Amino acid sequence: MSGIIEFFKTILLGIVEGITEWLPISSTGHMILVDEFLHLNVSEEFKNLFLVVIQFGAILAVVLLFWEKLWPFGYDEKKIVIKKNIFNMWFHVLVSCIPAIIIGLPFDDFFEKYLYNYVVVALALIVFGIAFIIIENKNKSLRPRINSISQISYKTAFIIGLFQLIAAIFPGTSRSGATILGALMIGVSRTTAAEYTFFMAVPVMAGASLLKVVKYGFNYSLLEAAYLLAGMATAFIVSFFVIKFLMSYIKRHDFKVFGWYRIVLGALVLIYFVAKSALAK
Repeated sequence: MSGIIEFFKTILLGIVEGITEWLPISSTGHMILVDEFLHLNVSEEFKNLFLVVIQFGAILAVVLLFWEKLWPFGYDEKKIVIKKNIFNMWFHVLVSCIPAIIIGLPFDDFFEKYLYNYVVVALALIVFGIAFIIIENKNKSLRPRINSISQISYKTAFIIGLFQLIAAIFPGTSRSGATILGALMIGVSRTTAAEYTFFMAVPVMAGASLLKVVKYGFNYSLLEAAYLLAGMATAFIVSFFVIKFLMSYIKRHDFKVFGWYRIVLGALVLIYFVAKSALAK
């Protein structure tokens, strides 16, 4: 019976991951809250592995939805055709990943040890929530200067990568939230910013999942493997619909609603943990 309960917990966590990974509202902030009320009955090491690896399911949804924009090879009269524009896009994505690779990866354990706490998460939620509202209000009367991924220069790609680095350092920032906000600040349209953020996620999150698996090793049981598969499958299915929703939503609306949501969530995180700490004394 306990195994079934744990199995359903992994599905719920997959749902949370699938929703919060792509909306700019911080999957980390939500996972911290969910973990307070929904404890997986597994080792701390496996739980850390699980929470990262289920992101791979979310990545597969991006690959499926944007396959034609991501795969650089095509076929024409039984001949392989190389799509240079897609290769060019991947070169820009790699440039965006440089800051996270140089700084984020080597210091990942340090950031996790000293910054992975409710205060940092709550403050990041609130600060970036306010930033979304300010930037959207500022951009209200402006026309974006970059309306397609092909217009993103290497300089723009690197700047967006710096915002991704901020998310890697400060949990609660939201990787998608930080990169979308950074893109909006330098004149990228909402649709292009969201798409580029999704594409950036493919190597970043796939790499993070692989790194966790290598660090952890393959020392998990068949039951734990089932938990991973259930979480990934759920994250994949939910991500598929969430991404479609977001791309449709931002064609008619701005990101301010997500900014307000982040502020409220950040305040709730602070209130909950401060109250919990006070009651524990």
